[in-house]
Amino acid sequence: MIVQWRKSSHTGGANDEHCVELAPHEQGIWVRDSKNPDGGHLSFTSAEFGALVSWIKRHPERCS
Repeated sequence: MIVQWRKSSHTGGANDEHCVELAPHEQGIWVRDSKNPDGGHLSFTSAEFGALVSWIKRHPERCS
């Protein structure tokens, strides 16, 4: 399977220390650290990923 990773639209550019990449898969979304692409990834269902994004939007102060 070929995985198509894409960078978050919120990245600050090449020197951004806090950037993630996303890839769709059969069961949902994979998320990995763009600075460490060989370090593994997290796997979320679409519902779990949606809940995570909603939580981050409600609590941005806890995500820095």
